[in-house]
Amino acid sequence: MSKRVLTTESGAPVADNQNSASAGVGGPLLLQDQHLLEKLARFNRERIPERVVHARGSGAYGYFEVTDDVTGFTRAAFLGEVGKRTETFIRFSTVADNLGGADAVRDPRGFALKFYTEEGNYDLVGNNTPVFFIKDPIKFPDFIHSQKRDPFTGKQEPDNVWDFWAHAPEATHQITWLMGDRGIPASYRHMNGYGSHTYQWTNAEGEAFFVKYHFKTNQGIRSLSADQAAEVVGKDANSHQTDLLQAIERGVNPSWTLYVQIMPAAEAADYRFNPFDVTKVWPHSDYPLQRVGRLVLDRNPDNVFAEVEQAAFSPNNFVPGITASPDKMLQGRMFAYADAHRYRLGVNHTQLPVNAPKATVADNYGRDGAHATRYGSRHDKNYEPNSYEGPAQTDAPLGAPRELSGWTGTYANAAHVKDDDFFQAGELYRLMSSDEQARLIANIAGGLSQVTRDDVVEKNLAHFHAADAEYGKRVEEAVRELREDQ
Repeated sequence: MSKRVLTTESGAPVADNQNSASAGVGGPLLLQDQHLLEKLARFNRERIPERVVHARGSGAYGYFEVTDDVTGFTRAAFLGEVGKRTETFIRFSTVADNLGGADAVRDPRGFALKFYTEEGNYDLVGNNTPVFFIKDPIKFPDFIHSQKRDPFTGKQEPDNVWDFWAHAPEATHQITWLMGDRGIPASYRHMNGYGSHTYQWTNAEGEAFFVKYHFKTNQGIRSLSADQAAEVVGKDANSHQTDLLQAIERGVNPSWTLYVQIMPAAEAADYRFNPFDVTKVWPHSDYPLQRVGRLVLDRNPDNVFAEVEQAAFSPNNFVPGITASPDKMLQGRMFAYADAHRYRLGVNHTQLPVNAPKATVADNYGRDGAHATRYGSRHDKNYEPNSYEGPAQTDAPLGAPRELSGWTGTYANAAHVKDDDFFQAGELYRLMSSDEQARLIANIAGGLSQVTRDDVVEKNLAHFHAADAEYGKRVEEAVRELREDQ
């Protein structure tokens, strides 16, 4: 059996990897020790900027298998045949904390899925909640600033968190989700995933439909109370990573069943809620869940940095038959996500193995830039159109067009008949059992009672009162009791 030889980055053999070169025994080190300098210089550059949000994450490979015919709604090839399998990569994450943060904390979880389809990569970037805190992307940087570490104290501050929410009544629905029993999943395997946004599907006949994605865990929902989570964090801050890694290594492959809600495009304008408002859900009584297939995770990454930290998901990575809707938050994320990856990983991040297409080949006129690995042959041209049989457009749009009208300007979301910021939060509260409601109240009051400004507390209490009279009264009483004890 041949012995592997340690080499430098340029491939030259290394004679001694234990001792630096020096001017005699005990003398100063030599600048000519190329191996030492290369190791130290590379070590200094081993970290890249962490994600501003979703920094702490875990990932796994798997496959998606179609179980039900949806060709009447979309012409996407990877959904075109019952039994068809497509390789996938998923990244789970917490949202607010830094790369070294704990897993078992109260925070939404990212649920970002990459399908390596034969028509290109399709990225579905969602969360473990069907709604979000805000409905317009112009508020996103401010929202995240309020949830991240304070620039003076260096830690998350209840004053900042609740002050932003006091000025964002549309967040009441998501707050009710986050502070409820599902706010701290027991593991990534034991939570649902949602596309959250509304997307557009187009079938082979050119008919358009709006859809919402629901990945239902086949392991069952399991969550942690605040006390249980504190115990878990104390024992293993990487609890979700540990669980996912060990489950797949044991061959206990986690899986989810994908369902979609489907709305014919013509019904969107007159629907009772704005169907493109990510702070709201579509009631299942209006648009029932329709099964599509199952997602199975069966392989751990070989290298967390290369395959999880460098994984890049962009909600503008569509395939024929799937496109965007007028959802404002989705529209903003279609720029922000891709731009974040260009900053963190470079303009050629799509050529990294975890991000590159697997069932097809990227073929375009993008050239050069840092870490470029795709050059083509010496006869390939880097402009289009050309006379040398380079790649050319298909003239086939990804999806059906939408008619637009109106004057340019800044507008609030168009109000539908039953649009408001509180109704669905109240419905969610009333769906909970008495025990669930009690825990929800305790979780909200625990944070809101720490806010130092009375006017911020009052503004937040008004939102809960507007959602449901009992909900607001119970939160108000719990906050008052906790503040009196402080």
